[in-house]
Formats: sequence, C-alpha cells, structure tokens
Amino acid sequence: MRTFGLAVAVAAAALTGCVKYHARPLDAVRTEQEFRARSVRDPGLAAYLKRADWPPAKLGLDDLAAAAIYFNPEMALARAQFRTAQAAILTAKGRPNPSIASGGGWTNSPESPLAFHLDPTITLETAGKRGLRILEAEKRTEAARIVVEEAAWRVRSRVRAAWLDYVMAERTLDLLRGEREARAENAAILERRLSAGEASLPEVNTARTALIATEVEAKGGETAIGEAAATLAAAVGLPSLPDVDTGTLPATPAAPPLATVQKAGLLHRADVRRSLLEYAAAEADLHLEVANQYPNVDLSPSYAFEEGYHMIMFGPALALPLLNRNQGPIAEAEARRAEAEVRFQGLQAQAIGDMETALARYRGSLAELADAEGRLVNLQQVREAAMRRAVAAGEEDRLALTGVRLEAAAAARARLDAVRRVQSAFGALEDAVQQPLEPGRALPDPEIKP
Repeated sequence: MRTFGLAVAVAAAALTGCVKYHARPLDAVRTEQEFRARSVRDPGLAAYLKRADWPPAKLGLDDLAAAAIYFNPEMALARAQFRTAQAAILTAKGRPNPSIASGGGWTNSPESPLAFHLDPTITLETAGKRGLRILEAEKRTEAARIVVEEAAWRVRSRVRAAWLDYVMAERTLDLLRGEREARAENAAILERRLSAGEASLPEVNTARTALIATEVEAKGGETAIGEAAATLAAAVGLPSLPDVDTGTLPATPAAPPLATVQKAGLLHRADVRRSLLEYAAAEADLHLEVANQYPNVDLSPSYAFEEGYHMIMFGPALALPLLNRNQGPIAEAEARRAEAEVRFQGLQAQAIGDMETALARYRGSLAELADAEGRLVNLQQVREAAMRRAVAAGEEDRLALTGVRLEAAAAARARLDAVRRVQSAFGALEDAVQQPLEPGRALPDPEIKP
C-alpha cells in the first residue's frame, strides 16, 4: 500500500505544475477605440524605429513604410503565425511522458486478502525521431520567419503605391488649376472678341465648354486627393493620414542589366527562400516517417502484491511491424516533398518571368518619360518664351499665347502621366526582386515589435 500511495503522490505533484488557463475575450468596442487612438507619436513606434527624432514634421515614403510595418494588421498576423511556428518547436522537443498504471483489490486467499499492482511505462524513442521532429519544426519556423519578411514587403509595396497615388493626385490638381487659369483667360479673350465682332459664337462656346470640363476635372481632383489620403492611411494602418512629404519622388536610376536583376531577385526574394525552407521541412518530414517504421521501445517494470507474495517483473514492449510498415504516411510524405519541389520550380520560373517583364516595362517607361520631358521643355522654354517675346513686341496677341500655354499644360499632364508610369514600373521592378533598388533605402526588422 505504501507503493500505491507513492504513485498517487507522484501523479498529484506532476499535475500541480500544469499551466493554468487564462481567459482573454475580445472586445470589439475596445479594439476600435485603440485603433482610433493610433498615432505616429506612439512611443512604441519610436522605440521600434530606434529614432530619437521621431516623428518628423512630415513623413516621407520610408517613414510611412516603417510605420506600416509597425501598425499594419497584416504584419500582426504574420508575427502571430511566426510565434505559432516557434511554439511548434517546443512541441517537437517534448519527450514522451512516462505513464503509470495501478490497481488494488481483495481476494479470498487465506494467506492475504489484499492484492494490488503498480505498472510504470517509460517510452524510448528510436531511430532519431525526436531530432527529426525538431528539425522539421525548425525549418517550418524559419519559413514562417520569411513569411514575416514577405508580409513586410507587401505592406511596403502597398504603401508605396498608395503614396504615389496621393502625390500624383496632388500634382495633377496643381496642373489642372494652372490649366483652368489658362482656359479662363482664353475664354475671356474670345468673349471680348465676340463682343467686338472678331470671333464667332461657336469658338466662344468651345472655349467655355473646355473651361467647364477643366473645372469639373479639378473638382474631381480634389475628391481624388481625399480618396488617396484615406487609402494611404489604411495601408499604413492609421485612422487618419499624418502630414506627408510629397515634394520629392524616389530616384529612378537607369535600368540595370537583366542578369543583375535576376541574380539579385533569385538570391533575395523572400518567397524563393521560403519555398526552399518548405522543401527542407518536407525532406525532414519524409525522413521522420521513414524512421517511424521502427517501433519505439516501452520499458515496463512492474510490481505486484498478491496472496502475501511480492512479485517484481521487467520486460520491454514494442509494437511489431507485421501488418504495415508505415507505408501510407511514407508515401504521403514523399508526395508532399515532390509537391514542394514542383512548387519551388514553378515559383522560380515565375520570379524570372516577373523580373524580365518588370525590367522591360521600366525601360519602356523611362523612354516614354524622356520623350514627354523633351516635348514639355520645347513648349515651355522655346515656344512659350518665343511667344511671350512676340506678344511684348506686338507681333502676336494674348490669344496665341494662351494657346501655347494650353499646349504646355497638356504636355505637362502627359509628362506627369509618364512620371507615374516610371514610378509604378520602378516599384514593380522592386517588387520583382523584393528589395529596395535605390541606395540608402532599407526596411526596419519586420519580425521585432516592442
């Protein structure tokens, strides 16, 4: 009976070390209030960025991207998934707990009416299964770490696109306001000429219609700025947009050679590195299933007391692989490894195609921008200047000058469209290699958050 009591005491002591459950209910009202209270002045954000001068008076593109990596909910989800993968390593490192079976009863034996037994079992894993489990969990954790990097790049890409839309909306509105002034002057001149009998009513109506269309477009430009600001704030993960620096666009260097782009992309792209780790995890999984062919050994010493006699026995126990040798799980693991290999090959081919397409688009957009800038310079610095001199000399009138100004306004809008295409193409090229191509630009560590 002392042995039985000892077993009960050991079991009770083991149970006292269990983790206790703590409820953590979600409160939609509280989470909304926390979101509404978000600001770039969050001390946690300053600590994350390790910047004593944070926040700046106006946030540039890099500042917005860094804040998004801190605030964006996609980043929070990726970090949570990484912590889940880390917890899986603890699970893989766990060793089989020993077990104990006991029982007691009564017999009608005249020697001793008492009978009880105590049967502990200790499982010894064979074929390095624990190490293989840990290896697989570690590879999947590394893949989850890279998923955080992928999420950071997607967030940065969306912030860049939203920021570009916001900047282009502001600059488009500025051009529309200048064009509106030129069209208003053009319509006023024609109206005066109509009064003097020097212009026709259709000419005046055409000018008025163009002026109205420009005014409507300018009003739409104001709406576009508001929409772009809301989109940019959402991409960052803030309830409203702080003051943003829109004065300087990212530099767009000359297109690098294709071989350089592909080498950088294939060495750096997070999805390619993640796919390699997923293949390594599939390899470890297959190795583990092969090891599972070999049964574990259960050491089962036992003690019994019956009819006044003490009985102690020793003996291992193991499952006999007679009916199956784990063929099904091994076949599944082999198929998963083959699937991971095909997925990597497809991803690699897609990455190469993405980089070739993005580079061709970037080269074409640079040529378009050079052409648009040449036309605009010719109109603004050559024809408009010459027309102003002619007007001053009395050789031309104001109507001809406004015509040239309207041509220049159209050329400026064409140039701005070309700038947008260049910036978008450059962003797509960075997305293809998944790293900043402009020197001096880098992302903060996306995995760490205070």
